[in-house]
This record gives sequence, structure tokens and C-alpha cells, in this order.
Amino acid sequence: MPGIDFNRLRAEITMAQVLHLLAFEPVARSGSQWYGRCPLHDAPAKRKRYFSVNLALGRYYCHRCHSHGNPIELWAAVTKLPLHQAAIDLCQRLGRTVPWIHRS
Repeated sequence: MPGIDFNRLRAEITMAQVLHLLAFEPVARSGSQWYGRCPLHDAPAKRKRYFSVNLALGRYYCHRCHSHGNPIELWAAVTKLPLHQAAIDLCQRLGRTVPWIHRS
């Protein structure tokens, strides 16, 4: 199986695109920093701000489950897929071509 150019994928897929696929609704915003319920676990109340996302940096962190990472890692965590398969799935859902690395 060919590899995936993860550097290219991280440059092309934004955190906002992944949050849109997850139907994430922030309960608070401060510039490029959004807060809300973590999509990885069930927060007890809709207004909890356990989950923090920086759209400018393309990073997330959950203050409850301590999960953190970039958009591809968030998609992998939510879908419970290995990173390679999650990247392929994410490209398909966004209608993008997977940036394959073809080795000779």
C-alpha cells in the first residue's frame, strides 16, 4: 500500500473542515479559539467547555480526556480508525484526492 504525504494533507485540510464534518457547535469563541463539548466523549452538559480548538494553529485539546492533536488526528480519534485509514476516509468525505507517495 502506498504511503500518504501527511505533510501535504495537514497543509490542505483545516480544523474548520473537520469540525464541520463533526457538526461541532462551539459554546464560546475568542478569536480563532473555540470552546465546546468534546466530540470524543459524552460531556454531561451541553454548555461545558472541555474542548478547546485553535483554528489558526489547527490544534485541539480536551481538558477532560486529554486528547490533543491536529485535524487528521482528531478525525482518527473520533472515527476510531488508524491514522492511515482515517486520512483516506477524511479525504473521501471531503471529496479530495488522497496525496499518495509513490515510491519507485
